[in-house]
Amino acid sequence: MSVKVVTGTVRFSYLNVFKPRAFTEGGAEKYSVVLLIPKSDTKTIGKVKKAIEEAKQEGIKERWKGKLPANLWIPLRDGDEEKADEHPEYEGMYFLTAKSDTKPILLDEYKDEILDQTELYSGCWGRANISFFAYDNTTKGIGVALNALQKKRDDEPFGSAMTVETAKASFDDDDDDDDMLG
Repeated sequence: MSVKVVTGTVRFSYLNVFKPRAFTEGGAEKYSVVLLIPKSDTKTIGKVKKAIEEAKQEGIKERWKGKLPANLWIPLRDGDEEKADEHPEYEGMYFLTAKSDTKPILLDEYKDEILDQTELYSGCWGRANISFFAYDNTTKGIGVALNALQKKRDDEPFGSAMTVETAKASFDDDDDDDDMLG
C-alpha cells in the first residue's frame, strides 16, 4: 500500500520523464524527477511529512518486523543543508526524488496530455502526483513513486536545457556566416 500526495506548485529538476534512464551502471531504467519544494509551501511540506509517517507505520507492520529500522532512509531532504552550495536553485527548498518503472502521465496547465518533449524541462514549475511507500531491499527506507506531473509555468531552464524561446533567441544575432560560404 502507498500514500498518495498531490503537491502544490514545485520546480522540476533532473527531469527524465520521456525516456527512462539507469541511475547506476547496469541498473534498471526508470523515469524520474527531483521535486524542489519551496519551504514557504507549508501545506505541501505538511502533506509530504504526513505521508512519510504513514509509510513508516506501514513499513513497521508490513516490512520491518514490527520495529523502525535504525538507519531508515527518508526521501525529503533540505536543499539549504545538502545542495545550495553547489546548486543555488536548491536554496530555500526541500527536495525529493520520485521514480517510476512506467512512463508517468504528463499534463499541461489545462490538463491536456503533453506530447511535445520541449514543453517539460528541468527548471519549469508544476504539480506532482506522487506516492510514498516503505521498502526493504539492500537498505530500508521510504520511497517515492512518480504517478503524474502537471506543468504550470515556465522558468529559466537548469543546466544546458534549451527551450524553443532560447533557441530562437540564439539565432537573432547579426553575425551571418552565410557570407563566408560563397
